Amino acid sequence: MYPAKKKTMLTLGAALVLMTVCSVTVLASEGEAEYVPAMYSTFWALVPPIVAIGLALITKEVYSSLFVGILIGGLLYSGFQFETTITHIFEDGIISVLSDSYNVGILVFLVILGTMVSLMNRAGGSAAFGQFASEKIHSRVGAQLATILLGVMIFIDDYFNCLTVGSVMRPVTDKFKVSRAKLAYLIDATAAPVCIIAPISSWAAAVTGFVEGEDGFSIFIRAIPYNFYAILTIVMMVGMVLMNVEFGSMKTHEQNAVKGDLFTTPGRPYGNAKEMPAETKGKVMDLLIPIVSLIICCVIGMLYTGGFFSGTDFVTAFSESDASLGLTFGSFFGLIITIGLYQLRRVLSFSDCMSCIPEGFKAMVPAILILTFAWTLKAMTDSLGADVYVADLVNTSAKSLINFLPAIIFVVGCLLAFATGTSWGTFGILIPIVVAVFQNSNPQLMIISISACMAGAVCGDHCSPISDTTIMASAGAQCEHVNHVMTQLPYAVAAAAVSFVTYIVAGFVQSAWIALPVGILMMIAVLFVLRALGNSLTQEQ
Repeated sequence: MYPAKKKTMLTLGAALVLMTVCSVTVLASEGEAEYVPAMYSTFWALVPPIVAIGLALITKEVYSSLFVGILIGGLLYSGFQFETTITHIFEDGIISVLSDSYNVGILVFLVILGTMVSLMNRAGGSAAFGQFASEKIHSRVGAQLATILLGVMIFIDDYFNCLTVGSVMRPVTDKFKVSRAKLAYLIDATAAPVCIIAPISSWAAAVTGFVEGEDGFSIFIRAIPYNFYAILTIVMMVGMVLMNVEFGSMKTHEQNAVKGDLFTTPGRPYGNAKEMPAETKGKVMDLLIPIVSLIICCVIGMLYTGGFFSGTDFVTAFSESDASLGLTFGSFFGLIITIGLYQLRRVLSFSDCMSCIPEGFKAMVPAILILTFAWTLKAMTDSLGADVYVADLVNTSAKSLINFLPAIIFVVGCLLAFATGTSWGTFGILIPIVVAVFQNSNPQLMIISISACMAGAVCGDHCSPISDTTIMASAGAQCEHVNHVMTQLPYAVAAAAVSFVTYIVAGFVQSAWIALPVGILMMIAVLFVLRALGNSLTQEQ
């Protein structure tokens, strides 16, 4: 928007980075050979996301933090050459990720879903559902349990889960004074953790594609009981709601919500948004029919992209589906059905429906910006060979601590997904290594380690402020992104700590029938300890 100002900021940023890493000697390759940065596949490849995450947590300002991480990645890649840095950031980074068909499909899905939410609000469907739910739900506990139940039911895809659950349950949780931060946590904790243990989901499809030389779908099914982080997160979430336990900064948010402040902090990007006047003749069906239509259309869209209507069987079609394209198709037809429904019921005029399109787009602008920067940061990290560095690190130490390997894989998966903001990328790096190590020696430990990889990836994704799922959970709850990250982090770390101990147990007993009950009992014990320490929330009905 302001080219001169941007050039100044970039130059100053480059100078600061040069001062902090002046001790590093960078050699640029010459000639026609493929360019490989001097810091390729070294620890420096992880520096850009670490800096971005650290700045986001310290400054609580996500846009500039992500851009600084991108800038550092470009500088390290180019050997601190100005021209190469700029071209790499924009040509290989921002423009490249926004030209990727998968990414564009996700952005289109976001915009259409934002439009549908605006339509449902404008038609009065959301208000009618809120009134209906308030007659059936009589407490904060009931509102939170209903949110969890809906999140578990929508297991097809985490993106779809985040935005759908948020748009449906936000009026209900607002009515019962559940903070936006807590709603964002409930959405996030029923997105990836549920998808990763659902056999029919886009995540199952992704995992099966990374298990080469084996029956990927069968291995995914056998790994479900060992996916301790996902299972324990659900146990912890339900337990905290029933036992009324809150801790960390989330406790402050919930206490303030009970008093009427759903946001706590001054940053409330959606708190002062102008709501279009809702129609008073809206009914519950004006929300349920669009949501059900969206679910059905998205499932059909994913099956279509997997070749189901060309003769491919159901399971194979799902495992080979293109989630981005399928969700785009599904959301488009869901939008058409919604507009048609409102026209037939004469709830909204056609011009009113069309005016909801820019409103829905504007509502999704924060999520789109953060996603674009997060994808660009990942591109910078990939160009520095972060995946190769981690793969070599795990592969060289894999055979030295066999029984502890599931726990080690879990931690590595957590750190890698946290730093890169991607679960699927973590699967692609670690699962082939695990298969290569255990394929011909210990198949049972291979299953446990694959599950540890999946659990670690979901945990890191759950914690990372640059994760697309975390970003969409913030958008679905209409919660400031940094608030969501800061309040969710202690909860995710608690579940991760119990999961780590459980993976140590599993590495020795190699039986889910022993390890999983141990993990669940430890998780419940942690909740009782937290409650005894005075971390229960005093409710005001």
